[in-house]
Formats: sequence, C-alpha cells, structure tokens
Amino acid sequence: MSARADREAGTPAEPLVASADDELEVQRASADDEVEVSRALADGASGPEEMPRVHLTRRRILISLLFVVSTVAFLYFVLPKLLGLRDTWNRIQHGDPAWLVLAAVLEIASFGGYVLLFRAVFVRGRTRIGWRASYEITMAGLAATRLFASAGAGGVALTAWALRRSGMAPRTVASRMVGFMALLYAVFMGTLVVVGLGLAVGLFPGPAPFAITVVPAIFGGSVIAVFLAASLLPGDVDRLVGRWTNGGRLGRVAEHAATAPAAAASGIRTAISLVGSRDPALLGAPAWWGFDIAVLWASFHAFGGSPDIPIVIMAYFVGMLGNVLPLPGGIGGVDGAMIGAFSAFGVSSSLAVVAVLTYRAFAFWLPTLPGAIAYLQLRRTVHRWQDRDYT
Repeated sequence: MSARADREAGTPAEPLVASADDELEVQRASADDEVEVSRALADGASGPEEMPRVHLTRRRILISLLFVVSTVAFLYFVLPKLLGLRDTWNRIQHGDPAWLVLAAVLEIASFGGYVLLFRAVFVRGRTRIGWRASYEITMAGLAATRLFASAGAGGVALTAWALRRSGMAPRTVASRMVGFMALLYAVFMGTLVVVGLGLAVGLFPGPAPFAITVVPAIFGGSVIAVFLAASLLPGDVDRLVGRWTNGGRLGRVAEHAATAPAAAASGIRTAISLVGSRDPALLGAPAWWGFDIAVLWASFHAFGGSPDIPIVIMAYFVGMLGNVLPLPGGIGGVDGAMIGAFSAFGVSSSLAVVAVLTYRAFAFWLPTLPGAIAYLQLRRTVHRWQDRDYT
C-alpha cells in the first residue's frame, strides 16, 4: 500500500515523520543539532510529556462563567437598548429557518476546510495521524482557542503537543505550525489589501470609509511584507548569532532570542514551498475563511438584509482583528468591532446587531461541544499511540 493510501486510511505507521524539507533542514544543521533533534524526536514518541491542561479552581470557573454570561447578556440585551433597538431579541427569534440552517451547514464546511489545511501541512510522509486524529486535533484546538483568553495560544499549545506525541520532531512541529498560520493569515491579510483597496478605488460596489478600507489594507500589506522579509533569514540564524557574539552568557542569550526568528523563517519558507506544490488541499485556507464569511452573509439574509458582498467581507475581517484582545474567543471584541464596521459602511445598526450576534452564535458555540468531546477523544488516541510505542 502506498504512503498516500496509508495516510488516507489512517493506518498507523512509524512514529518518525520526515519529508524532503525536513531532511534538508537536518542536513543543514550541525552535528550537535542533529543529535539534539534525534533526542527530541525520541522523547516526543515516548516521553512523559503531559497533555496541556487548564488548572481549574472554583474561583477560576466562577470568574469565567461570570464573564461569559455577563458578556452575552450585554451583547444580546444591554447593547440593543443602548442603541435604541428594543426589538432586537424578538427579531433574532424570528429569523428565516432556511437561512439559519444554511448558516449552520456553512459553518461545518468551514471547519472541514480547517481540517483539510491541517492535513496538507502536517500530514506529509509517513505518519500515524489519520483523518480521525486530524479531526480530533483541530476541533480540540479550536475549542481551546475559543474558550480561553490566550489569543489562540491554548489551541496552538494543544496542537503542538498532539503533533509531538505523534512522533514529529519539535523542530518540525515549530516550522510547520508557523507555516500553517502563515497560510491561514496570508488569506486574511491578502483579502484586507485586495478588498480594502478595491472598495477605496471604486472597483467594488459600496461606500469606502478610509479608516476601514485603506488603513486595514496598509496593515495587511505591511504584515505580508514583514513575513516575506522574514523568509529571507537563514534557517540557522540562531547559530550564526551565537558565533558572531563569540559565546559567553550574552551570546547564549542572543542565540536563544534568535531561535524564534529562525523558526519563523523556516515556517514561512515551508508555506511558500507548499503553495508551489499546488496541493489542492491548500484550498482549505480560503475555505476556512470563505465559508465562515458565508455564515455571516447567510445571517444577514435570515433577517431580510443583503449588504454588498465586498462590504460583508471587509467588515468581517476588520471585526476579526478584535481577536487580538485577551478575551475568550474574542467575545465582545470581535462582535463590537464587526458591528461598528458595518455601521461605518452604512448598514442599519439594528440589522448589523442581529446578523452579527447570530453569526457569532454559530461561529463561537457550534464548535464548542464537539471540540470538548474531541479533546477527550484525543487523549484516548494519544494513549493508544503510547501503548503501541511501549509494546
């Protein structure tokens, strides 16, 4: 059976994960680094590393529940009253069921795109990560990202842990994690540039307030430029820094500080290489964003609204910038920024509030329960991997 067939069937293979890019990375490393990677790989396959968990105390649970409940209450009850939208709740209850069902289906399709991209980036060569494990890792990671106020760090930590437990070398995990995020956010930033400037110059229909068209476009272009510049850094920049500083304590500190740029450069080059491979599974990146935007579009139609698609896209991505706030799942930050963006584009405040809150109900809550179940399933999957390693 071919390696591709093994992967699609989810057949457990050797815990070693190696692609041509990874082999080249190791060949460029020094002898000491090769030993370090080999040891890390062995530890990743059978070491005692524990699954990332959140230390839950009664106080922490109460604070988290209080935050979520108070935020939801503010968004669904207080905000409409502040805006003079007394019928918002009643309007939410009377949305078109057909459009709401379509929104739920589109959100599920968005998650499918995320899983597809995950496999395109991480499931390369021989691996024990089948379709089921891919689903468990991605859904558990998405749930962690939404539930914990860590700007996505909880989901990243959980994903990295599962990949290491599958037998993937830590150096490879770091590189591919950066590559995965680079592919996802290249779509984000590229869309800010294209749609923002398209609205500003009249290429797309709709109003074009400078603050939410040109400014985001400049931001997106700047991020793209920074990432492309980072890709030019050599993969062993951390070791080069150590040599230039002639060792010593200061040299070790500088070398350690340079490991992050080195991993980022390697990951961005991995993303560029994957794009060059023209793997159809990379369409998972635009699918992740596109279907999620379609959920917002369907939410407007559910309540009789139909803003121009470029406006829906731009307001969506401007709102998503609220995810940088240290709030669980961006609750409050994303909602407020998205509603504000639609208002700036001239969309009715009443319609914007109803549509955005409906969209957020799908985007935030729909993956939460499946993600929690996937977390428990992932623990059992990893235990099975460990049992096979020990036998």
